[in-house]
Amino acid sequence: MNSAAFLYAFLSAILMGTIGVFSKHTGLSAEIITFFRLILGSAFMLLFLVAVGKIRLARVWPSWPVIVNGGFLAGFIIFYVQAMNYTSMANAIMLIYLAPLAASITAHFFLGERLNKAALGLICIALFGFAMMMEFRIDITQGSDELIGIGLGVLALACYAGFILINRIIDPGIHVYTRTFWQLFVGGCVMIPLVIFSLDEVNIGQSGWLLAIGFFPGFLAILFAIIALSRLPVAVFGTIAYSEPVAVVIFGWTMFHETLSPMQMAGCMFIIASGIAKTVLENRVTHQNQNASITT
Repeated sequence: MNSAAFLYAFLSAILMGTIGVFSKHTGLSAEIITFFRLILGSAFMLLFLVAVGKIRLARVWPSWPVIVNGGFLAGFIIFYVQAMNYTSMANAIMLIYLAPLAASITAHFFLGERLNKAALGLICIALFGFAMMMEFRIDITQGSDELIGIGLGVLALACYAGFILINRIIDPGIHVYTRTFWQLFVGGCVMIPLVIFSLDEVNIGQSGWLLAIGFFPGFLAILFAIIALSRLPVAVFGTIAYSEPVAVVIFGWTMFHETLSPMQMAGCMFIIASGIAKTVLENRVTHQNQNASITT
């Protein structure tokens, strides 16, 4: 584990948060944005591999876990979008951001990534900060549709947690570039049946925005996430992942003049503080282990 991995996790979270900015500017449906985010992301990954002379990595069979994870990558976005059609955005987001906690607990019991009290406490602080950002609003006033929305939100949670966990158990011998290309490509292919009859919504004037979507929250964000997950325990990645909603709030505040309440600002501070504390603790543990191995 090294400081670069923390940086990759943080940058991934920030870049993931840019999707809302691009969505507002294009006005396209979430399905179309997701399709171009993933399929153009895989195209940028190919261009990157050509540029660095490693195109052979795209021709490597990535293994079934990588393929399945491409489905998870598309699945958590689609279920999240659909959940918002039946329940409030706040409810859907709250469910999505239970995924890092769920993944950390699963990794504790099944992957041997033990959660100590400090790690669990910091994840809970980050989650509490996120709840403050949502101002603890839980809307259950939509009647029978609410159960459908919650169910779709749980499926989105499961897909996001699955994406995190599978990236931790993928054979280390499979290069992160191979993993990234195939997960983006498979995710884009999964989206085709959902967008095939609505691509006429896209016009040439939106091509620049779509390229930006494929490059920033697509190629770069997913590449950085997969690199970080190949090096960081789930609990560490999960804590840093809460930087994404902070980024979304800051983008809305600075670019679209959305206001922040004192509670929301305090929630941002809780999340940032927990991420910094987790990074410091992990670095301290790493240095202690290194010193112990040198001594012995």
